[in-house]
Amino acid sequence: MKIAKLAGEGQAPATPAALIAASRRVVVKVGSSLFIDPSGRGARRAWLRTLAADLAGLRGRGKEIVLVSSGAVALGRAYLGMKRSDRLDRKQAAAAAGQGRLMQAWERALAPYGLRVAQLLLTYDDTEQRRRWLNARATIEMLLAREAIPVINENDSVATEELRYGDNDRLSARAAQMTRADLLILLSDVDGLYTADPARDPGATHIGYVGEINARVEAFAGDASAGGPGTGGMRTKLAAARIASAAGCATLIASGRGDHPLRRLEGEARGTVVAAHGSPGRAYKQWIAGTLATAGSLVVDSGAVRALALGRSLLPAGVVAVDGEFERGACLAILDAEGREIGRGLCAYGSADARLILGAPSERFEDLLGWRGPDELIHRDDLVMHAR
Repeated sequence: MKIAKLAGEGQAPATPAALIAASRRVVVKVGSSLFIDPSGRGARRAWLRTLAADLAGLRGRGKEIVLVSSGAVALGRAYLGMKRSDRLDRKQAAAAAGQGRLMQAWERALAPYGLRVAQLLLTYDDTEQRRRWLNARATIEMLLAREAIPVINENDSVATEELRYGDNDRLSARAAQMTRADLLILLSDVDGLYTADPARDPGATHIGYVGEINARVEAFAGDASAGGPGTGGMRTKLAAARIASAAGCATLIASGRGDHPLRRLEGEARGTVVAAHGSPGRAYKQWIAGTLATAGSLVVDSGAVRALALGRSLLPAGVVAVDGEFERGACLAILDAEGREIGRGLCAYGSADARLILGAPSERFEDLLGWRGPDELIHRDDLVMHAR
């Protein structure tokens, strides 16, 4: 079967093995069709053990891993004796019963390698609202710092039909964006994108590299897959890859059907690589810089101006005034003493709390607020300085 490259803008074509080797932080998405055994009643434990071995190998080489795992609804249905249904209340009940079982399966698979897991259930609002986005990101960063593997899933038990992802492909792309991951791996039933359905067209050509997702590429995806325990198809995977690409994260769509799917990708197994446009850090800073309207402003002293110019974070001790009413996570303008905007950033505190710690050293935060928050008002990772 032929292999094609659709190279547009973006990085030079890279193999799956090269991408994995070059990545520091990797998000791996596992769909229901891979996680659930053919009977539909439980997890594919033997396969999970091989994937766990692969993840342990990546961790042993210093890579940080975030998992996005489907399967809770299918596990819950089996446990409750429910038939498959599109009714939201039935899905929510199944998810509530299945989440614990999903985590038990991951714990059993990863524990022999000394890997700890932590569950993070997200809703649509958690990745679309800045305040909740910052909270979720802070949780993930702390888990990674403690060498735990976050296992993310949509909180189906409370999500509404109007405000939900509906598939974990797009959620995994938002997780990659949130964590500033280098690589998103979407493990699928097939080894990537083809010019036609390879099950129906023997002349279908495998596409090994996509430089840019356009109408032609989307046309190859056809309709979303039907049947089986999952909800995603190739179209949703390309939609996820588009989100990740804009966030500076490359995407690898590959087959997870056989044992050791990641190890095989580090060898000769093929997949479809969707190029990243830029780097995660640069894309994130561009997002902050491109905010059309700031929610308020912070006036800083000359010492803070010098510190910010050196790439440091903005501490409350260097702020002399807070203007506007805003919540945690709001994008603020940073002004010097003459009122000139010298930068923008996402504030770690709401306006009321920011005023309470104005000019104070970090050791006084708990006395002033009644709780202890971050030392920085705006962390340097959430800060963009204007050229001067």
